Amino acid sequence: MTIPGLIAPGALSPLAVPITSPEGGLRIIGLDLSLTSTGVALPDGTTYRIKTRSETGDRRLLHIRDSIRDDLAEHRPHLAVVEDLPKHAMAAGITAKVHGIVLGELLDAGVPYAYVVPATLKAFACDNGRADKAQMAAAAYLAAGAEFADDKGGDQADAWWLRAAGHDALGAPLFGMPQAQRDRLRKVDWPESPGSGRAPEATAA
Repeated sequence: MTIPGLIAPGALSPLAVPITSPEGGLRIIGLDLSLTSTGVALPDGTTYRIKTRSETGDRRLLHIRDSIRDDLAEHRPHLAVVEDLPKHAMAAGITAKVHGIVLGELLDAGVPYAYVVPATLKAFACDNGRADKAQMAAAAYLAAGAEFADDKGGDQADAWWLRAAGHDALGAPLFGMPQAQRDRLRKVDWPESPGSGRAPEATAA
């Protein structure tokens, strides 16, 4: 599958010249929040889903909270990039519960955060603000060879792109991207100085 605009005409595939953060460099976590299946992209690039069961009701929030709390304590990110709630979405009220509890964890941990609306994330990843889940996953594979197991809902792919967006916006891109797609991230209200003391620093071994 070809994603329009992902690779500029005549340019090398970004797979040919990967750009990686140095060991101990910028640590960013991507969060695609959902009451049923939250996608998480950890600072080391691995992804997973926080899955919950509907029969546990609102106690699902505690499972999500505890998982995010553990990730923040272990990985000590400088920045969290969160997919924002879509405007006028019928399920936004339910998802807002998750946003509230996760925001509390970020504030308690001193982790700066940025919200990226779905259309902006899709435009950054695929040069198409209406890209579907399959296109988002295909774009991740083209950009960095990334693949996501057990991700029918695209939660891990979205979280992966949220982390990539944070790296790109803060001048530490993980791979090459056309400038026009990078420019889509200018719409985001990024924190002024993530990684400069506002987030917890790793303890020296």
